[in-house]
Amino acid sequence: MFTLDRLKSGLPVLTAATEGTASVTVLVFAGAGSRYETKKDTGIGHFLEHMFFKGGKKYRNTKEVSVAIDGIGGDFNAFTGKEYAGYYVKVAADHADLACDVISDMLVNATFPQEEIEKERGVIMEEARMYEDTPMYRAGWDFELLLYGDCALGWDTIGTEEVIRSVSQKDFQKHKDELYTSDNLVVTFGGKIGEKQAMELSNKYFGTIGGAKAKEFAPMQSYGTRKVWLRTKKTEQSHLVLGVPGPSALDKDHFTHKLLSIILGGNMSSRMFLNIREAKGLCYYISTETDSYLDAGCLSTRAGVDQSRLHEAITLILNEYSECREKGITGEELFRAKEFLKGKITLSLEDSEELAHFYGKQQLLYPKVRTIEEYFKEIDKVSEEQVNLLAAKLLKPEEMRLVVIGSEDNEAKLTGLLTA
Repeated sequence: MFTLDRLKSGLPVLTAATEGTASVTVLVFAGAGSRYETKKDTGIGHFLEHMFFKGGKKYRNTKEVSVAIDGIGGDFNAFTGKEYAGYYVKVAADHADLACDVISDMLVNATFPQEEIEKERGVIMEEARMYEDTPMYRAGWDFELLLYGDCALGWDTIGTEEVIRSVSQKDFQKHKDELYTSDNLVVTFGGKIGEKQAMELSNKYFGTIGGAKAKEFAPMQSYGTRKVWLRTKKTEQSHLVLGVPGPSALDKDHFTHKLLSIILGGNMSSRMFLNIREAKGLCYYISTETDSYLDAGCLSTRAGVDQSRLHEAITLILNEYSECREKGITGEELFRAKEFLKGKITLSLEDSEELAHFYGKQQLLYPKVRTIEEYFKEIDKVSEEQVNLLAAKLLKPEEMRLVVIGSEDNEAKLTGLLTA
């Protein structure tokens, strides 16, 4: 269960208390993901995430922030996605006050020193190069650009080198002022903490946050029309992502979508894993997963295969999609997928960080915050017929998109495999 209160400013404070842990996670969500960016400032949200750790008034630099949390054995980090950013500190329950002190000083009192901006440019450039040299990551980013097209939802969250090298102190302050406002944040507590303590800490440390959100992201207009994206590169394996557009997070088929992906390739008893990895020995990793945004989504299968067996792998994945589309799933597969999903959620929510994430993200983005019990009811409601109808709707040959990174240099051949 959870409780939801608000400070005088309107800032939501969500408390997801549990006695099953000795820790507390304080997680502040912001509706400040990369979808809010334009070509001129793409990547500023991710860069700003880095800059918040450069200190405020009390914890004046990265060292003082890290010493404060390391000194009590806590964890702290941040993340920037397409639709939101998050900042968290996870500590033993006795140190919840310190956790709030550190996060609030970072977010409320950030000064963005110019000398730190200059240093951090190099850090982020190296981060970008790391992802460029990791085909598993790069293929996923290329797939987003292929599927969503030349818009903020398709661009890399990390941004472009041009922006990374040019953003200034005033740019960060402007972005913060526009999006880090009381109506666009959620302070979330997960773990061993009660509603009363959570509200006392929130009033003390986050009560000065005000303002009004100053911009919205552009809605998704249409999916990209290009079908194949080939990046010819010297790699040990070919890495591929093969998928289709899918329902959004608010679509009635959202839970059906999740279960379909699990049946196809969500675990070690899935079709992709058993029929391609185990039966054919074709790859080490293969998985099917979904992405669900507020107005768009996708289902995709990714794998790393020997260069000489790339075409075979693509054909086999397409065959699994075709089998599912034409013949549907079984009742047993659906039952196992439901129990798998509920079991994974149950295990993850033993962690106060995951508990805070589960509830806080819903409060920030969605019209309704579901309890775990309500969430499980939605999973259980999905029928075999619903999964089969969605598979027939999504897994059409004309909807397939393919990204490949490897030694392949003939895009026409790849296109031919999709349309064969």
